[in-house]
Amino acid sequence: MPARRRRERYWLAPLGAAAALLLAAGPGCEAGGSGSRGAAGAGPVAAADDGGSELPVVLFLGDSLTAGYGLTEEQAFPALVQERIDAAGLGYRVVNAGVSGDTSAGGRQRIGWLLRQPIAVLVLELGANDMLRGQDTDALAANLRAIVAATRDAHPEARVLVAGMRAPPNLGADYVGRFEETYRALARETGAALIPFVLEGVATDPALNQADGIHPTAEGHRIVADTVWRALEPLLVETAARGRVEGRGEAAREGSHG
Repeated sequence: MPARRRRERYWLAPLGAAAALLLAAGPGCEAGGSGSRGAAGAGPVAAADDGGSELPVVLFLGDSLTAGYGLTEEQAFPALVQERIDAAGLGYRVVNAGVSGDTSAGGRQRIGWLLRQPIAVLVLELGANDMLRGQDTDALAANLRAIVAATRDAHPEARVLVAGMRAPPNLGADYVGRFEETYRALARETGAALIPFVLEGVATDPALNQADGIHPTAEGHRIVADTVWRALEPLLVETAARGRVEGRGEAAREGSHG
């Protein structure tokens, strides 16, 4: 058996087992626990803020992957993305709104108060727990669309980056196809940017996952951060450039009335 296929089976086997257990247990049981951020803490938190609370926000709305389950907050990929933002000299503040065990419905419930912040980019990483519980993909799609719509209503200029996931084959070819198409369709319909599989290069490697075979290690999170950064950086650069142009235009208009 090719090495890549063996690695895929390693990752998909615990996912399939988790899906079977969760389907048997019913609602309220998700990988990584329900409603907590595991070792990463409880509830959404911002990356370290040294006086930049007025900076435009990159909001990471997600589940245990975003929360950094089993790791410190600083090891989770959103904090690593903040490091890349700072190194690039871009003025944005990351807010980690990852909650372990969260579903798309939970994210839809939480998004309202999160949008009180000056959101420049939404990174949407939800759906894995919906999949593990075998929930209907139409409901998943509706929840994700509602989150994007609410973000755009509150912040019309905000960009959206969709972090796609994959489903294990034991859930059936029809479900797997519909689940994975949900992310592609969301990006097409809303004009969002898309990461086809946010765990690319991580999910199939046992060395990059914790003992449960599902949640990435610190090294795995560094790879996830690289994957996210490749898609996110162009959005941040574009948004920053647009802000500078609009700022110059506003200054010129004020000067003409001076």
